Amino acid sequence: MKMYLISDNVDTYTGMRLAGVEGAVVHEKQELKEQIEQVLSDKEIGILLLTEKFGRDFPDVIDEVKLNHRLPLVVEVPDRHGTGRAPDFITSYVNEAIGIKL
Repeated sequence: MKMYLISDNVDTYTGMRLAGVEGAVVHEKQELKEQIEQVLSDKEIGILLLTEKFGRDFPDVIDEVKLNHRLPLVVEVPDRHGTGRAPDFITSYVNEAIGIKL
């Protein structure tokens, strides 16, 4: 299975291309929808990487893919500006998931 990146900036795209991951750079909601449709039609793509900005700006588009499609696995990755998550997001996630305070 292949990975595919949809990025909002050229820097993240270039870094992933150097690692051998194909992808595209888009900025508008319609462009994002078109790229996602292309990814969904390619059965070889098992992981879809998206920069976190898309999750913040277009959550309806991303949630539709996550909820209605088994594959590809959608993973939001930070870009060159860093992450939009809280500094302790992993600890908070584990605490919420298992109910034990770490």
